[in-house]
Amino acid sequence: MIETNRIEFKRELTPDLDLEKEVVAFLNYHEGGMIYIGIDDDGLPVGVKDIDGDMLKIKDRIRTGISPSPMGLFDVKVEEIDNISVIKIFIASGSDKPYYKTRYGLSEKGCFMRVGTAAEPMTNEQIEDLFSRKVHNTLKNVVSPRQDLTFAQLKIYYTEKGFQLNDNFIRSLDLMTDDGKYNYVAYLLADENGNSMKLAKYAGTDRYDLISNNEYGYCCLITATRKVLDKLDVENKVSSKITPTRRIDTPQWDRLSVREAVINAVVHNDYIYGAPSKIELFSDRLEITSIGRIPLGLTKDDFFNGVSLPRNRELMRVFRDVEMVESLGSGMNRIMRTYGRENFEFGNNYVRMIVPYNWMPENDEDGNEEKEQSQKTDLDAKDVGCNVGSLSEVQLTDRQKKICHILKENPYASAKQMSEVLSVVQRTIERDLAVLQQKGVIKHLGNTSGGHWEFL
Repeated sequence: MIETNRIEFKRELTPDLDLEKEVVAFLNYHEGGMIYIGIDDDGLPVGVKDIDGDMLKIKDRIRTGISPSPMGLFDVKVEEIDNISVIKIFIASGSDKPYYKTRYGLSEKGCFMRVGTAAEPMTNEQIEDLFSRKVHNTLKNVVSPRQDLTFAQLKIYYTEKGFQLNDNFIRSLDLMTDDGKYNYVAYLLADENGNSMKLAKYAGTDRYDLISNNEYGYCCLITATRKVLDKLDVENKVSSKITPTRRIDTPQWDRLSVREAVINAVVHNDYIYGAPSKIELFSDRLEITSIGRIPLGLTKDDFFNGVSLPRNRELMRVFRDVEMVESLGSGMNRIMRTYGRENFEFGNNYVRMIVPYNWMPENDEDGNEEKEQSQKTDLDAKDVGCNVGSLSEVQLTDRQKKICHILKENPYASAKQMSEVLSVVQRTIERDLAVLQQKGVIKHLGNTSGGHWEFL
């Protein structure tokens, strides 16, 4: 490894190491960057004596020593290089430039920019130019249309991840304006709000014949996003081919890439316009649309290379805290492993990902496969590879037959996802699955949290 314009090596974290200067330089740089602690100047890993202690110090120094707040723009993690543990600090390019060392303010001693492999002081002219182009109308500064907000759902998500919440929970997440009012980020994360994502399904390749139009929202944005992802998992039908040696399952789209694309669309959506992101299913493709252009200072090459410039950094921070986002800039890299630049469309006020299906479902003469499936409740055992005669002969309820329909299309569907589709509680679905197993209709392969279902 060598140092570059985006990579900086430090042998160890010491009091005299001007960590804040290096971080500020990357925040002000249009591509962001990475700082490795535990690697010498020759690029050789030497390790870190107290990794946990140094990680806590790093987070605290960045959080308290840099302004504007860099929360949501950096990530600190352990990385193994040649079996030696080092600390990796990932810094995204910030949208609130210029960033500076809090102690010195907007001055040549406080503002730095990455130039080559060094952090160089910015001139007063550069500082004034960045400040003049600064956009103040961020979600953090937009007052919520409602002030009677509650956050029971958000607190549950944080508690599930082991966070200890205190009375400053809301303010620590930057959910309030400077004058103490709930901001628009708080509005989006509240238990009740007016925001709703749409998931529309069409019979053909255009928007003429609408089959269904589901709305997921009016609640915490995390909850709405999870419901959309669950629905897409159910819609992601799997084509199975049995060979002499194994079974080959091919989903209509790559689940991980689509999950990342949906979360990106939600987190980076420009809610200033008042329109949420949307998902549309056609007979030949899936489209995921996020409102707003690429953020200022980010090129298309930066976009495809995974350079992170969060439009809504407060949302990004929350989604990362609850592990909906793994690390900054990683989502696009995962998407690009499966899909290419040709799958993206950039409009004047939107960014859209177009996902072609891996295989085409068999439609009826009118091209309306969805309507035919929704009306079909008597499923023959032959249709699902079942050897018990027919499902009606083993006395299944209509709901259990519908579960079989879902599992035929998507053997990886979870009880939670099926409960969402069938509008019943998850416990009811779990009981039906147990009955289907007892009657020898299906069996589960794999671990409890994953695996898939097969018909006997």
